[in-house]
Amino acid sequence: MAAPAVIALLLIGTFPLLYALTLSLQKYRLTQTAGNGTFVGLGNFLEVLHDEDFWSALERSGLLLAVSLTLQVVFGMLIALFLDGNPWRRLRNVVQVALVVPIAMTPAVVGLLGRLVYNRDFGLLNYLIGLIGFAPRSWLGEPSLAMAAVIATDVWQWTPFAALVMISSLATVPPETLEAAELDGSGWWSMVRHVKLPYLLPGITAVLIIRTADILKLFDMPYILTRGGPGAATEFTSIYVQRVGFRIFNMGLASAQAILLLLLCIGLSRLYLRFVYREAEAQG
Repeated sequence: MAAPAVIALLLIGTFPLLYALTLSLQKYRLTQTAGNGTFVGLGNFLEVLHDEDFWSALERSGLLLAVSLTLQVVFGMLIALFLDGNPWRRLRNVVQVALVVPIAMTPAVVGLLGRLVYNRDFGLLNYLIGLIGFAPRSWLGEPSLAMAAVIATDVWQWTPFAALVMISSLATVPPETLEAAELDGSGWWSMVRHVKLPYLLPGITAVLIIRTADILKLFDMPYILTRGGPGAATEFTSIYVQRVGFRIFNMGLASAQAILLLLLCIGLSRLYLRFVYREAEAQG
């Protein structure tokens, strides 16, 4: 009975990974046939390590990861704490349903909506700032503003995910623990720091791992929103890998870049488990 699921897992996950790993060890260009399939060992990986454009793209992805993930965790925690301490059950239910809407939208649709919001001539954002007397800005035409637009769009879509995960974590706090803390006279901050935070840390770890992988491979939304521009201001690693593979047609090099990106995700996940989740176990 488990065979169909195992076969699907192999076809969808394991086979593409092994195929990409095989390509990363070969010389493989789609525009030529001579020499394709030649084993080059770690040659593609060494070329990636000396590729300044790859490191620049990785730096931009790191900036997106640091800012966007931090904001999502902070805002998600604040939303979760607000709803957890809110006595109006109907309000909590409405907000939780509303939080699902951005998550349910595909990144491509979010990118299209972002183009409408940030459009210089008829965008919603320029209309709103015009009401308070500010001149319209080319949000997608200036490097720093384009990066800020991508970060804001990603935070808008995925902060609800962080909030819902943390709401679920807060639901595991034993009522008797909360009652004991209240009887002990603990204030709001003391309650959060010493009672609720230990139960939040596993949820925070899950958000960090999932969203790190998502942000580092994020392609649809920023590509539709900015096409990697202006210039290369928002050309993140995933967009650069796509350019190397499907515009320069160097599939061997692109596969090596993707494998290195996967190793980075695994390394960061291990750090989260070691420092954040271990802290949760220690406090537990």
